[in-house]
Amino acid sequence: MIRLKTSRVIPQYLPGLKRLLSYQRAWLRGDLLAGLTVAAYLIPQCMAYGELAGVQPVAGLWAILPPMLIYALLGSSPQLSIGPESTTAVMTAAAIAPLTTADPQAYAGLASLMAFAVGVVCLIGYLARLGFLANLLSKPILIGYMAGVAVIMIAGQLGKISGMKLAAKDALGQIYEFLQRSSEIHWATLILSILVLGFLLAIQRWFPKLPGPLLAVLCATAAVGIFDLQHWGVRVVGEIPAGLPRLAMPNLATADLVPLIAAAIGIALVGYSDNVLTARSFASRNHYTVNANQELLALGVANFGNGFMQGFPISSSGSRTVIGDALGSKTQVFSLVAFVVVVVVLLFLRPVLALFPNAALGAIVIYAATKLIEVSEFRRLQGFRRSEFALALITTLGVLLTDILVGVGIAVGLSVIELFARLSRPHDAVMGEVPGLPGLHDIEDWSGATTIPGLVIYRYDAPLCFANVENFKRRAWAAIAAETTPVEWFVLNTEAISEVDMTAIEALAEFHSDLAAQGITFALARVKQDLYAQLKRSGLLQQITPERVYFTLHTAISGFEVRFQPMKDSKQG
Repeated sequence: MIRLKTSRVIPQYLPGLKRLLSYQRAWLRGDLLAGLTVAAYLIPQCMAYGELAGVQPVAGLWAILPPMLIYALLGSSPQLSIGPESTTAVMTAAAIAPLTTADPQAYAGLASLMAFAVGVVCLIGYLARLGFLANLLSKPILIGYMAGVAVIMIAGQLGKISGMKLAAKDALGQIYEFLQRSSEIHWATLILSILVLGFLLAIQRWFPKLPGPLLAVLCATAAVGIFDLQHWGVRVVGEIPAGLPRLAMPNLATADLVPLIAAAIGIALVGYSDNVLTARSFASRNHYTVNANQELLALGVANFGNGFMQGFPISSSGSRTVIGDALGSKTQVFSLVAFVVVVVVLLFLRPVLALFPNAALGAIVIYAATKLIEVSEFRRLQGFRRSEFALALITTLGVLLTDILVGVGIAVGLSVIELFARLSRPHDAVMGEVPGLPGLHDIEDWSGATTIPGLVIYRYDAPLCFANVENFKRRAWAAIAAETTPVEWFVLNTEAISEVDMTAIEALAEFHSDLAAQGITFALARVKQDLYAQLKRSGLLQQITPERVYFTLHTAISGFEVRFQPMKDSKQG
């Protein structure tokens, strides 16, 4: 009995553990190589993201530890790397800054509390099975949103790479202040930053598999020591607290709960969307599946764990996942290897981390931000559909001109508006015969296509609901009016109408009555079983009569021809 329960629990709640228990020796080499390389990449990257989130750089390393262990057990993707990443880091900083003073302890406490809150939001979403909410952020919205976040990231590092302290808090203000105070630039810091950024871009282009951020920071650290750059005013990370993060309960400040919860919902939505999109991308590439709802559980528990371990909100890292995949990662063993490396570094190599120059960490953030601005995707959207290109641009401007969390609301709102716009004005077609081509086709698509005299077969390519039923009626009447021969039958092809709501039922009943008043018979064709059941429950089926419901177009046409054949024969007689 116990074995039976265990065999059910492990696949359902611990898919990662199930994969580890069936580990194959052939995977070990790829996982070890991927883990070591990812660790070399994430150490400077996560320290940079710690600063981006507004906490100590070492907190970026603390924030990688619980997620690595938790996701290895709970995650449904064998390759996804989760932990600190740019978007959730900058969103955390934007949300916490108005809630705290300059006290670093208070700020770090709120960052942990934010991670705890994001975890709770994700867990609630998991229990309510809200994994589908990630789909609210459409591709154009994500492209525009990420571009806006990238600009905010770059603007936030201008002070760090130039050696100035900028007073402005918003991105446009920081850019303007940087340009206005350009005479105050600390040139040694800026030159070091430019060299690090150039080195990273060169590594990315010619040696993409090398741990560029680690090599860049090590070279910058060596330059600090060799040329005594601290004497010239180049700032370094400084002393790092000894040991590993300790377990601590987040301090609940009642006055901060409302804005903090609102921010946590936004961070959870964006973080989860990024998590699922990245996981699905690699699953498609490597021919396995991921569970969207399980990802909510894994991300929620990982953030929950960070809330208790002095971390901050986290999500997935596309760059680290790419590196692991390129080096042959097969399971989350690669994350466990990276975990061991990070722990060793924190315990024994803290003096080296303390000499990391802040300018180099700022350059790493800017380097990461440049990869979020997908110019090729903007061009692709422009070539595909201008409305989607406009949505991406509007989202970018919304993120830049408002608070970043307001930008999340704008992105979601635009996605919903776009969805309703498509739903309320879908494609439709009047179907007819094309010479030399079997079947019935949209007469707009083929020259020489003709309708059957007296019969309109009309297809509406969306479910009928309150949002589009008036649009349906208007276009259906327009299709009838466009016929040169008096219309005797109107057949609604329902192949794309999977369901209807009560508003649509009432409108269809009214439409049926209006057709009957003009002597036009109303019929339905290609009716699916689910739609048939809905029509029956609503009472509309009895009004139309089951005899006028056809399951194929050809039987509907036969019904039309048989219905009027006696009349035609009597006229001929």
